[in-house]
Amino acid sequence: MTKREKIELILRRGVQIFNEDSLRKKLESDKKLIVKFGADPSRPDLHLGHTVSLRLLKDLQDLGHEIVFVIGDFTAMIGDPSGKSKTRPSLTFEETRKSGETYFNQVTKILDPSKTRIVYNSEWLSKMTFEDVVKLTGNYTVARILERDDFNNRFINNIPIGIHEFLYPLMQGYDSVALNADIEIGGTDQTFNLLVGRELQRDYGQEPQDVMVLPLLVGLDGKEKMSKSLGNYIGIDEPPEIMYEKAMKIPDNILLEYFKLTTDIDLNVAEKLINEDIINAHREYAKEIIRMYHGNQFIKQAEERYNTVAEGGIPQNIEEFEISKKLLDDGILLTELLYISKLVPSKSEGRRMIEQNGISLNGQKENNVNKKISNSDFVNNIIIIKKGKKQFKKIVLK
Repeated sequence: MTKREKIELILRRGVQIFNEDSLRKKLESDKKLIVKFGADPSRPDLHLGHTVSLRLLKDLQDLGHEIVFVIGDFTAMIGDPSGKSKTRPSLTFEETRKSGETYFNQVTKILDPSKTRIVYNSEWLSKMTFEDVVKLTGNYTVARILERDDFNNRFINNIPIGIHEFLYPLMQGYDSVALNADIEIGGTDQTFNLLVGRELQRDYGQEPQDVMVLPLLVGLDGKEKMSKSLGNYIGIDEPPEIMYEKAMKIPDNILLEYFKLTTDIDLNVAEKLINEDIINAHREYAKEIIRMYHGNQFIKQAEERYNTVAEGGIPQNIEEFEISKKLLDDGILLTELLYISKLVPSKSEGRRMIEQNGISLNGQKENNVNKKISNSDFVNNIIIIKKGKKQFKKIVLK
């Protein structure tokens, strides 16, 4: 593709662009642009939803522009309230920095590490004096901040809003000032924050950044945006077999959107796959994302494991959990074993799974919620527990 064709392809990806004419001129110039992209390090595992933006960043990188990946270690101590109905718990600086350390290895699965700059916004925000903060807040009014839907809804419904939450969009906007960013990329849920950056750059005498707002990828539940906190995500650093299994769970009606936003497969090809055989289309999508983030050599193993599980068999190389023989002197409740082995998040969930015939021991359904596991339940010091249709755990007696 020519440079102009690449630019047109980039511009087509935006749901909204502020300001398209200005952005086009910047991209057509020979200037090396600073492209900003930020992330909240409170949840360090990147998922396919993040790649919608990251893949666009790669296109901009290929045009010679500098990608600055901003780890929001300082802003994460507030926690972005975007779309939230209540104040989010803040994190310590140490917690945010620890989580942020995993980002580089993940984003460079897509971005060229030699052309990617990773920065932490504590580098400038932690150095601001109280006078600097007062000056920053003086650039915005409460009325403007309340234009954000989430703040406005909470205000109308008498739901508390912390003063510190009002600082979040200002701090994120100031990141653009500190970097003198030319372009910022983000999802539709970040539109307000991205535009604050434009306004603050004007206030600080800089040329305002142009903003590209990209679509949000719907999660595996088919309803909410992909989010680790909602558990409806496919992580780009997850094992290939997990990625394959999750890809098969994508709702049929949004599979084409996954092809469009997260792969380079031609949409005409994707549509043909979906129309001819929806199950095969899921399989092809699963293979593609494994190819992209792990490599061709991992596809066969992931596919074979999925097929084994789908046919009711027990896959090889399942996760092990060791249990002491002393713990079995008086027996251990199955609900307790399910919980400590992390097959369920709580004992009550374990009870519910047993009552609904969702638990099997060595291939046999177990529906007794008072079942106690003893030495006699082990075969060669092993119990294979199956939860639902596809989750396994090997309990090893030590």
